[in-house]
Amino acid sequence: MIKFAIVGIGNMGSVHAGKLYDGAVKGATLAALCDADMEKLNAAKDIYGDNILYFDDYHEMIKKKVADVLLIATPHYLHPIIAVEAFENGWNVLTEKPAGVDTASVETMNEAAKKSGKEFGIMFNQRTDPLYQALRYYISIGMFGEIKRFVWIISNWYRTQGYYDSAGWRATWKGEGGGVLINQCPHNLDLWQWMIGMPISIHAHCIKGHFHDIAVEDDATIYARYPNGATGVFITSTGEYPGTNRIEISGTMGKAVAEDGKLKLFLLHRDEELLRQEKFGFVTDEKVSKIELNFGTDNNGHIKILQNFTDHLLTGKELVAPGYEGINSLTISNAAYLSTWLDREIEIPFDKELFVKELSKQKDKDKQGGPAEHKLSMNTEYSGRWQVRW
Repeated sequence: MIKFAIVGIGNMGSVHAGKLYDGAVKGATLAALCDADMEKLNAAKDIYGDNILYFDDYHEMIKKKVADVLLIATPHYLHPIIAVEAFENGWNVLTEKPAGVDTASVETMNEAAKKSGKEFGIMFNQRTDPLYQALRYYISIGMFGEIKRFVWIISNWYRTQGYYDSAGWRATWKGEGGGVLINQCPHNLDLWQWMIGMPISIHAHCIKGHFHDIAVEDDATIYARYPNGATGVFITSTGEYPGTNRIEISGTMGKAVAEDGKLKLFLLHRDEELLRQEKFGFVTDEKVSKIELNFGTDNNGHIKILQNFTDHLLTGKELVAPGYEGINSLTISNAAYLSTWLDREIEIPFDKELFVKELSKQKDKDKQGGPAEHKLSMNTEYSGRWQVRW
């Protein structure tokens, strides 16, 4: 049995704990929990009793090496900090998304992982969705020809003001490191680069507090460019209800449209480049094969990633979401923030230290009051009890 220890038992940490404890992951078990909040620890003790170990200091749990895997489900800034310490002490690590807040710290984490020789995964559970797996495969085999454009509208992340007011670290640059791009959309940004590849530049417009009383963005539009001239548009928000989750990918051999668990394929019988050579100004009768695949809704992604990581340790099965790849989606969101702050197009790769510098300016604005002022009361608690200095 692979033993898991979880640091951070908030929303996701508690869900993972329950699944592991209940035996939902074959070959894995819950061995320990850690959280700086004693109220959460006591609540966990009421559920799991003396069957597991409890810690209020992750340094102590890491040093005692009470399990095989450390699952990190803490606030974002802590992900690379805790992971580096775990790797240095011989742990395998599975981290929640995002990999971190800035690519510089995530690079340090990746280097620590490589140096340790231990296994490293990230909770990109949407990679297990059969629809996205199929779409990625079709793109990889050239079914749509050369990709020309994609448009993704992902606005079904609706959140209330109460959600943002529920915890002191939420909706602040100092506590969360951003808004919808860093909190809700890492999955979609990951799927973007996983299916289509990394762009060479980003031009973005991220609006702070567009729909909510918060200091970070709750609305963002990203324009991306690729080496072959292809473009992409990514639109997201936490302030639209009912929202949309629709991606359309166009290529020289057709297009794909994914929405509501359905994948619609529109496939040309000849490359679109040939259509441009036609003498007629309009084309209305070109043969197009239309196929619709219904994948339904898959809500077991978290368990699938836990199972995959466990199987990887037990049998060497290939990881669905290697931890090293977490830097890719973060690169896109970092570039989008830089583009907004500097009001210009950002080439990838960008100056990592410049991002850290500009992020620091945003953190300073948190301190100056405004919408986020009442939400910062817990920052001292995190910096003390989690023993982290920002």
